[in-house]
Amino acid sequence: MEKENPSVGNRRNFLIKLTSVVGGAGVAATCVPFVASMNPSSDVLAKAETDVDLSGIPPGGMHTVAWQGKPVFVLHRTPEQIKASAESNGGIDPEPDSKRVINPEWLVVVGVCTHMGCVPNKEGPGWECHCHGSQYDDSGRVVRGPAPKNLEVPPYRFAADNKIIIGKA
Repeated sequence: MEKENPSVGNRRNFLIKLTSVVGGAGVAATCVPFVASMNPSSDVLAKAETDVDLSGIPPGGMHTVAWQGKPVFVLHRTPEQIKASAESNGGIDPEPDSKRVINPEWLVVVGVCTHMGCVPNKEGPGWECHCHGSQYDDSGRVVRGPAPKNLEVPPYRFAADNKIIIGKA
């Protein structure tokens, strides 16, 4: 049996390490475009925030705006609606009204039913999803039907007394 020349073993080890480094760099370079494709596109980033002018919404009135491709209900609640919402915690998914609003006069919720993603209609006190019968009160809390959760409250803030910004709170 022949003895291996030490320089051949060193060269082999060097080539294995070099191949590993170059292969690792190639894998990393290949992954960069795929990871970058998971970042939000520029049109999504442009819709990251939505400004809402509250001055044209009378008490009891509602305005629907689009935010991230979803409808958002902005309800100017009357004193009666505020009182009724404060006296109840909802039904299926109890939550105090005070945790759902910044200013009791204004309710801001994503208008997508939490059961199957339908858009509920404003009818009398609250909203009703005619697809499967879920009902929500004037705080966006589910009170009846198959919906498991309350309407989502998006992040929002008051930029002025008559303007809110939906998006980053």
